Amino acid sequence: MQKSVCFTDSFFCVFNDKQSRRDTDMNFIDQTSKILKIPEYKSLILLNILFGISASFIFPYNSMFGIDEVGMSNMSFGIFMTISAIVGIFISTYIGKLSDGRYTRKSILIVVTISAFIAYVLYAYIRDYFLLLFVASFFIGIASSGFPQVFAYAREAVGRANLPSKEMPYAMNLFRMFFALSWTVGPALAAFVLLRYDFTGLFLVAAAGYLIILFFVIKFLKHHNPKASKPKEPVNLRKFIVRPYIFANLFAFILIASANSINMMNMPQFITKVLHGTETHVGLAFSIPPIFEIPFMLGFGLLAARIDSSVLIKLGVFIATIYFSILMFVDAPWQIYVIQILSAAYISITNGIAISYFQDFIPDEPGTATTLYMNTSKIGSTIGFLLFGAVSQYYGYREVVILCMIFMAVAFLVLLLFRKDKSFVFHRRKRVSV
Repeated sequence: MQKSVCFTDSFFCVFNDKQSRRDTDMNFIDQTSKILKIPEYKSLILLNILFGISASFIFPYNSMFGIDEVGMSNMSFGIFMTISAIVGIFISTYIGKLSDGRYTRKSILIVVTISAFIAYVLYAYIRDYFLLLFVASFFIGIASSGFPQVFAYAREAVGRANLPSKEMPYAMNLFRMFFALSWTVGPALAAFVLLRYDFTGLFLVAAAGYLIILFFVIKFLKHHNPKASKPKEPVNLRKFIVRPYIFANLFAFILIASANSINMMNMPQFITKVLHGTETHVGLAFSIPPIFEIPFMLGFGLLAARIDSSVLIKLGVFIATIYFSILMFVDAPWQIYVIQILSAAYISITNGIAISYFQDFIPDEPGTATTLYMNTSKIGSTIGFLLFGAVSQYYGYREVVILCMIFMAVAFLVLLLFRKDKSFVFHRRKRVSV
């Protein structure tokens, strides 16, 4: 009797599962269609792609410009990136406050885009270390607010459309995927420009891209008065952060962000100086992951609704450890192309699910939880810039890959050892402010 009940339950479970999948497919189509009809959303997608292409023109070749073109040592380049990143954090934070209360996002985006245009015109011709450091810290510091402002504008546009709150994450994830899509063409196109016109041409083309962005911002976006939000009581997180499970996650994500930043700086040097590749090989290496990130983001995003996100995060960090372990032994550029699929998989998880993963720590304070995640990314990137300069100069580019593997392995072990306990689940329901 018990077996027949189990069989019957299983049958209805399978039937209901198939039905739910059909409903999910229909919801997927309906949701996408509804989101694309939101006013300004399509214009924002276009801006998102243009911002992504402009960024992908520059970031993959930063280390080649600083070390090979300007003549910085690896250590001085690491210091250069660290200082400009720290100054950029302060500037972008200030701009974020202005955009939330005093000025419209369209006005901010106009200023940001003009600043990016000026920065890359200057980058095309300046080769003095300290002048470049000023340009990178000030003008690019302002320009770094571009994508966050576009993202914030999109979120407000979705909010004005009165989209149900449960559909908001999908709308923003869809928006983020177009940024990833832009990286499928940007680095490869930049490699072509770099080979034909050198860094001067590369930066002038990037500057022209920002002029196009400026045109679209002025033409298609509207001025929406910022809504004055009610002042909130500051949240004190000191006691919360030092809890073993939370601290372990913060530490792990700092390691993950450091490894990602180090790899971004190291990859061009590793390909050209260790594997004796060209700028074209660099462009292809950076263009391949975004192609796979898009289906991975969709797949892991749907999977995150079915299983605990902490399991997926551990899977992502484990894949990252395998990726860097294999990368240590490659001896030709084409071998990197194959394993970049692993890079796409782990980035889709650690970047795509990370925000909602952190928001689960403080369900009643999603803004604070998101800030925690962003801070780990900023701290990790800053540490990564310095470590790249030091390790690559005194040891070598392959040793930098080993460092990334160690960071990911340690992060995986930390996430594996520190798990949620009953007390965490109980206290999670309480207000975190202390």
